[in-house]
Amino acid sequence: MTVVEPVGDVFNTILVLDFEFNVYAEMLPCTQKISELPFTPTGVIFSGGPFSVYEEGSPHVDKEIFNLNVPILGICYGMQELAWIDNVENVARGEKREYGPATLNVQDKDCALFKDVDHSQVWMSHHDKLHNLPSGFKTVATTENSQFAGVANEAKKIYGIQFHPEVTHSVQGKTILKNFAVNVCGATQNWTMENFIDTEINRIRTLVGPTAEVIGAVSGGVDSTVAAKLMKEAIGDRFHAIYVDNGVMRKNETITVKKTLDDGLGINLTVVDAGEQFLSQLKGVTDPEKKRKIIGNTFIHVFEKVAADIKPKDGSEIEFLLQGTLYPDVIESISFKGPSQTIKTHHNVGGLTENMKLKLIEPLRELFKDEVRHLGQLLDIPEDLVWRHPFPGPGIAIRVLGEVTPEQVKIAREADYIFIEEIKKAGLYRKISQAFAALLPVKSVGVMGDQRTYEQVIALRAIETSDFMTADWFVFEAAFLKKVASRIVNEVDGVARVTYDITSKPPATVEWE
Repeated sequence: MTVVEPVGDVFNTILVLDFEFNVYAEMLPCTQKISELPFTPTGVIFSGGPFSVYEEGSPHVDKEIFNLNVPILGICYGMQELAWIDNVENVARGEKREYGPATLNVQDKDCALFKDVDHSQVWMSHHDKLHNLPSGFKTVATTENSQFAGVANEAKKIYGIQFHPEVTHSVQGKTILKNFAVNVCGATQNWTMENFIDTEINRIRTLVGPTAEVIGAVSGGVDSTVAAKLMKEAIGDRFHAIYVDNGVMRKNETITVKKTLDDGLGINLTVVDAGEQFLSQLKGVTDPEKKRKIIGNTFIHVFEKVAADIKPKDGSEIEFLLQGTLYPDVIESISFKGPSQTIKTHHNVGGLTENMKLKLIEPLRELFKDEVRHLGQLLDIPEDLVWRHPFPGPGIAIRVLGEVTPEQVKIAREADYIFIEEIKKAGLYRKISQAFAALLPVKSVGVMGDQRTYEQVIALRAIETSDFMTADWFVFEAAFLKKVASRIVNEVDGVARVTYDITSKPPATVEWE
């Protein structure tokens, strides 16, 4: 859990106790012993998590945290932890689950946590809820389904909120986080993206040294492009960008990547055609996690082989591998020791081989998508590239549900191309955060030319978000969907039916696999 848009040098002073993930230094697992903490925080945040506080084996904080006498903010599970520690009967399963948007009603306008916050949309993701207030607390905010959506013990500066303020769809979430970090805790505000560029370039130069060379995983997407540009700024010609055509890329992707990265940005680019190798490894595989790991492992093997052919000027070998891993990738992929849940294995962080020879550099690891785009603009990357929709590392392989074959990839690729083409024609591309077509492993009866057909189903997906931690489906006009469906069925062989996915995240993920 982190702040969507940094509000200052928060994580140098605010301790985040995470109930699910141990991701980076400033964020520590809830099992952290306070006696072993190497610094005294200005404040503490208890994050969310997928557990129930009352179940055996659920994670809990070291109660010594309360003896620090610093402000505390509990978010979702973190709020329930505050109540459960006071009395185990304070938390129980709610009658109705609450996933998605809810309207927050601020009851106490004088509460420091809700300064400048009024009736506003927030994002919920819970089944458990508070049934009683913990001692010394009062209700400061509610929703229709949560009578304790916000609680406060202002004498001790301890607050709890049932919703997630750190995600895009909590409209005033940034204000709430800033209120806690800056106004309640007194954290200073001196973090900027410009400072991040200078700091990261210096960090890369120190890490790589004056002679070592780096190869980079580039795909033509904004993440890898921004990472590549940052690396080029740091070490110049000692960075080698490598694009691997894994056989499951978008239509005309290789041509587009060469034009934008090589010709447009002047980045040294090597193109590797490894499609047959990837597809042969995927033969017969239907499990999405296995697909991701196979693609991740094959990707690394290809890179190591290419790295062996790139000889640095001093005659040594390539030492480092650049990846465009973002913070949501880390959150959904890596869990700390103990009971936890992994949503999905990401190509960037979950498919690496244990004996990989290359050392990873992930300069964007603590950033969200909107921050990466801001960074890209500051690095003078063209607007159309900065705002390009993200594309998953495993490519179309995870958009073909079931076995991945060249024929299935072609169907999904052609349908996706038509969908994106029509979105651009309608002037909607920048309004949508991500859109794609998925090929479902089911067949449906259709009628073409007065003959019965029995072909596959395409599911269209388009979402609005900035951080990709939460997302809502994009509302198209009926005429637009009608046109897209008609084109796909008429122009793509093997498709008999088109559907549109109207599920938010959560409970669904952005991708189907």
